[in-house]
Amino acid sequence: MTDSFFIQSMENDALDLHFTLANPKAYGITLKSASLPVYSRQGQLASAQAAADFLERLSHIRPSRLSEKDRYTYDLLYSWLETQHAGQDFTYYEEPLSPSGGMQGELPLLLAEYTLRDKSDVETYLSLLESTGPYLQGLSDFESEKAQAGLFMTRQDAENVVSQCDRIMDKTAIASGTHFLQLTFADRLETLQQQGMVTAREKEGYLAENNRLLSTVVQPAYDKLGDDLLLLSGKGQYDGGLWEMPQGRAYYAWLVQKTTGSTLDMDGIYAILQKVFQQKFENIQTLGAKYRELTGSFPDPTLMSDGFPLSDPSEILSDLQDRMRKDFPSLTELSSQNILCTVRDVDTALEPYTSPAFYMTPPIDDLAHNTICINRASTAAGIELYTTLAHEGYPGHLYQTVYSSLYQAGGNNELPVRELLHYGGYVEGWAYYTERLSYEYAADLLQSSDASSAASLLCTLIGLQRDLQINLFSLLDISLHYYGAKKDDILQSLTSFGLPVQSAERIYHYLRTAPATYLKYYVGYLEMTALKNRAKAQWGDAFTPMRFHRFVLEAGPSDYKNLTKRLQSSRFSNSGTKAAIIRCFLRIPPY
Repeated sequence: MTDSFFIQSMENDALDLHFTLANPKAYGITLKSASLPVYSRQGQLASAQAAADFLERLSHIRPSRLSEKDRYTYDLLYSWLETQHAGQDFTYYEEPLSPSGGMQGELPLLLAEYTLRDKSDVETYLSLLESTGPYLQGLSDFESEKAQAGLFMTRQDAENVVSQCDRIMDKTAIASGTHFLQLTFADRLETLQQQGMVTAREKEGYLAENNRLLSTVVQPAYDKLGDDLLLLSGKGQYDGGLWEMPQGRAYYAWLVQKTTGSTLDMDGIYAILQKVFQQKFENIQTLGAKYRELTGSFPDPTLMSDGFPLSDPSEILSDLQDRMRKDFPSLTELSSQNILCTVRDVDTALEPYTSPAFYMTPPIDDLAHNTICINRASTAAGIELYTTLAHEGYPGHLYQTVYSSLYQAGGNNELPVRELLHYGGYVEGWAYYTERLSYEYAADLLQSSDASSAASLLCTLIGLQRDLQINLFSLLDISLHYYGAKKDDILQSLTSFGLPVQSAERIYHYLRTAPATYLKYYVGYLEMTALKNRAKAQWGDAFTPMRFHRFVLEAGPSDYKNLTKRLQSSRFSNSGTKAAIIRCFLRIPPY
């Protein structure tokens, strides 16, 4: 039953299918249409109905008659479908064209990262370009419906999205052949030619077709989307947090639950954030005083840029793998294959619209090839690059994704339906949890490289400062969207924290247009830490970091209610899965 549900979900979405499976036919999947799925309220309602129907069918199964492994999948699936069903009344509250990471920027990024393994991939890719018009028109129609419902974005947001459309699909760059979708496509085709997959003549034909589609289909479709948004500009009725909207607070509470995987209510989350904030603030004061006593000066984070001992991404990833070895299970326990990682810079044209870094999840049947992209415009060298690669690479997203998938492939295979379930609080909570550990690694690195103890202490302080910022942004996110804070309230809190006015304005607009994003990272991290403390209490002297990390990795992406139940179950030992279908994992903006 779940296999059928998985196949039906995959066969109608060429883009998701390509990023999920390198060889769909091995899973019994044949792509029905090599086109982008049209975004619409009707489509969302149809998906919600399909999920409700599946939930009803699922209710006839007796979990007690399933194996332990399948019962855990059942529990996850049931909870996930219930959460999805609870959100069906909030269709128009979603913003697919958000100026902070909307599809207008994500689609070109995915196309630029679209792997070409053979000639059929090239043809599917070109078909996806051909379908850009209907896809963007669907988004435009959806925005028109949002406007009719009184839930359209602000005038400034609409103008920002239009500006992004113009800059991302730059006519001049396309006409001159220097657009990133032309350059990246040419590079991928060159590789195919070298592998003997395409001839020189075929390559030239594909290049010409790509140029034609970009100039006559994709770029005009972006122009049309921009024109439609400008016509709707000014119809937005709300310019603050979600609480202003008719069902805004209810939607936000649902969004937080769905995003974080936490069962805590909003008051509970806010109280915990406040408590942790106070603890971290006191730690910073104590260590700051120690640093001043040691050096006679105030901590200066810029000292951790140029003077950091490692700068090459490959060397950093190697160092991280060495330092994590004592507390994390090795990938070689599960496979002898060589896990490769390419680290490359984001194209300059996409820098204003992408996160500081992101990890592209590989297909579950092609785990050997991994990619981390660095946005150099917002990621500094030194300790920031070091901890970013920890978050995206080892022991963060890349490691977690590959380990869980290898465990699944090693005879502990979960039902493939888990590929449809997305648990942002788990995947980003894990990544931020491991990022926090990487500050300890960096401090040890500085000590072992003959750096002064002051440098090591400064490294710890920088980590605590970042942690305090993400905590503060999470508190302000809840204040803005749930408790009724105004723009001036948020700006005052940010400037009181010591941020410049310009930075405070930027953070406010990010919080407003990307609700619950910071909570996905930080509440996920706090839940991961709470789970670790439960494991310590339950296992007693048998607890080790290695055992806990193995437990979390083999459980795979989950909500924290079911992870806790799994921990408490003495019968449940090990099981695993891979991360859900999310195309890339992002490093949260540090500001």
